[in-house]
Amino acid sequence: MRPESPETHLADAVPVITAFEASPDEGRGMARDTKVRWALEEVGQAYDVRLVSFAAMKQPAHLALQPFGQIPTYEEPGGPVLFESGAIVLHLAQRHAGLLPEDPDARARAVAWIFAALNTVEPPIVEWESAHLVERDRPWFADRLPILEDRIHARLRVLAARLDGADWLDGGFSAGDLMMVETLYRLDGAPLLDTYPPLKAYIARAHARPAYRRAFAAQRAVFEVSKRG
Repeated sequence: MRPESPETHLADAVPVITAFEASPDEGRGMARDTKVRWALEEVGQAYDVRLVSFAAMKQPAHLALQPFGQIPTYEEPGGPVLFESGAIVLHLAQRHAGLLPEDPDARARAVAWIFAALNTVEPPIVEWESAHLVERDRPWFADRLPILEDRIHARLRVLAARLDGADWLDGGFSAGDLMMVETLYRLDGAPLLDTYPPLKAYIARAHARPAYRRAFAAQRAVFEVSKRG
């Protein structure tokens, strides 16, 4: 990745993504631009980053790229302008070698795991996170929390069984693993993962990949700069 900049560099013929100017994850690698950074690093594609403030994300210029006022966005010179991290990662995996198998059937299964991460595993995790943020002081929170956690455990049990004795979800590392690992990483620091050693090992194995380490370091550097003011 080239140095972070508030300006675009489309003339330089590399993709440009957007990321938080001051990420609320405090440099933990949980913001959704991490997935895109990681995918770009895996396929060896140079890229630039345009940092945006929360205020700028709600302005017309950014909303033209991301109608919901979120990050990341992806602008490819001579190519599409995309939003949604899953769509961006899938586009990169289809455009470049390294994140999807060559075999058509294995390729289709890897894509299925991308959708499983986003549509099956992530929703109960996000609901659990949201409950902790906005419902903790509500009278129903204590009764609702076990229900939310049971939904997460139902997904984790399936994944733990799948990964027991396997490095990755289906053969070699793929975009499906990238998306699933980042979904599970949302539970980092929570006791929900403690009873699933295969999942904790899975996350650690993926995060040991050089491409992830580069992506994480790039996002962390933004936080360090913002922390210094």
